[in-house]
Amino acid sequence: MTGMNPPLDPTPRPVVNAGKLWAGGAATAAVAALIAIVGILLGRGLFDIDVLAPKGQGTWGDASTGWYALGAAVAALLATGLAHVLIVTTPRPMRFFGWVIGLSTVAAMLAPFVTDASLAARIYTAGLNMVLGIAIGSLVAGVARSATMLVSARPAPRPYPRQYG
Repeated sequence: MTGMNPPLDPTPRPVVNAGKLWAGGAATAAVAALIAIVGILLGRGLFDIDVLAPKGQGTWGDASTGWYALGAAVAALLATGLAHVLIVTTPRPMRFFGWVIGLSTVAAMLAPFVTDASLAARIYTAGLNMVLGIAIGSLVAGVARSATMLVSARPAPRPYPRQYG
């Protein structure tokens, strides 16, 4: 069987374009921060609902608006890191990613209900957290899929014993 190419290893391995993944993660962080800001402006300015902090400082609120936006951006970067680790270490990484993001989103939606805020503020904040979770999860998952390739680079070992002569 001379002249034939050796068969490829049948187990493809993920190769991550880290630059593409993290650039998409940074873009997702910017989108998440903007969703948080727009959500707070909408809640406080249009619906007159306190979101996380009293509206005493006007529609923009106080420093909590910036912290909420920063928290959303950090959550997007953490999701990107999680996706990267899962891709290189686990089978079916996007399935695990979906579960982690889904459960994290549910936890973020339930968190406002353990406060003493008004019911409207708790419902609105839970809805805003849901939108953030969906946006972060879907954007990071899409970027992770486009930044990952499955390759079978190593040839399979030749069958032995090899006959000589």
